[in-house]
Amino acid sequence: MDQLLQFLADNSGQLLIKTWEHFYISLISVLLGVIVAIPLGVALTRIPKVAGFVIGTVGVIQTFPSLAILAFFIPILGVGKVPAIAALFFYSMLPMLRNTYIGVNNVNKSLLEAGKGMGMSGMQRIRDVELPLAVPVIMAGVRVSTVYLIGWATLASFIGAGGLGDYIFNGMNLYRPDLILVGAVPVTLLALITDLLLGRLEKRATPKGLRDSEEAI
Repeated sequence: MDQLLQFLADNSGQLLIKTWEHFYISLISVLLGVIVAIPLGVALTRIPKVAGFVIGTVGVIQTFPSLAILAFFIPILGVGKVPAIAALFFYSMLPMLRNTYIGVNNVNKSLLEAGKGMGMSGMQRIRDVELPLAVPVIMAGVRVSTVYLIGWATLASFIGAGGLGDYIFNGMNLYRPDLILVGAVPVTLLALITDLLLGRLEKRATPKGLRDSEEAI
């Protein structure tokens, strides 16, 4: 314990930098996943014959070992943060893509017909009817992806991307439990805090009527 406290006292500035690196890598990966997966999930509801193949392919990619994905991008993108973000982006896709497809696909069809009867265009129905009603399911996918990526981002240390994984793997190599704790505890706190914040965002984004009906159940 004394060794741990001494390390924190001597390296608090570096710990903050590593924590920011870890969060930055995870955040960018998730944002890229949101930008790609949610529109793609909506598009797949319009072409159900292709949806199974695309979601299945993404699911197969998800089964690849994390280190294998990281190693795959090294010859293409080199080492550092860019290949780490690219690999984590692929891992973020499946929960968000699948949940978006399921959430939008399960929207009450009578509501869509009502919107069509009111003269709403296809894009307006997506924006004003389908996405708001699918928010709880979509956000569940985003939360799962984000929490997973914060944990997986520790592996980015293997390709020089930095982050809290540096402490964990240095601790393993040097047989220093204090270093492992210095890396692992902030990763856990980051995941818990991010999940809490995304949960609050989900409540704010969910239409009030839908939120009230869920609370009444």
